[in-house]
Amino acid sequence: MIKQCQPQDIEGIYTVINDAAKAYRGVIPPDCYHEPYMSVDELSREMEEMFFFGWQDERRLVGVMGFQRVKDVTLVRHAYVITSWQRQGIGSRLLNYLKGLCETQRLLVGTWADARWAIAFYEKHGFRLLPDKDELFRTYWRIPDRQREVSVVLGLELS
Repeated sequence: MIKQCQPQDIEGIYTVINDAAKAYRGVIPPDCYHEPYMSVDELSREMEEMFFFGWQDERRLVGVMGFQRVKDVTLVRHAYVITSWQRQGIGSRLLNYLKGLCETQRLLVGTWADARWAIAFYEKHGFRLLPDKDELFRTYWRIPDRQREVSVVLGLELS
């Protein structure tokens, strides 16, 4: 079941993100990977800037996806599914749900360039790699230069 996450869901969101992000270990540059992948403080700041939606089983959150309107686009942020729940369609359901909520004509997502599985997931859902990633990152995200260097932006035009 999909739900809009509330401040009291922070522990569940934290658990999902940090479990799923272990997939990046050894894939992204070592200077970009740390554990926990996202601290509670950083997550708290992110929750002030965007909405999080989650897939919840009968007991807990098992997938999350952030949704942030920035200027004339909407960003998909922090899309993660707990490792043991992956490949069951949860990420697809969350993404399709967010597509339905989108009020802009363009949906963007940034991810690590070496996270081929993530790129393939978004491409499967109609997103395309965009050549102007540096300009897009500077315009719509607040991320470190190093992260921008080793990341890509994918976009989807909505009608």
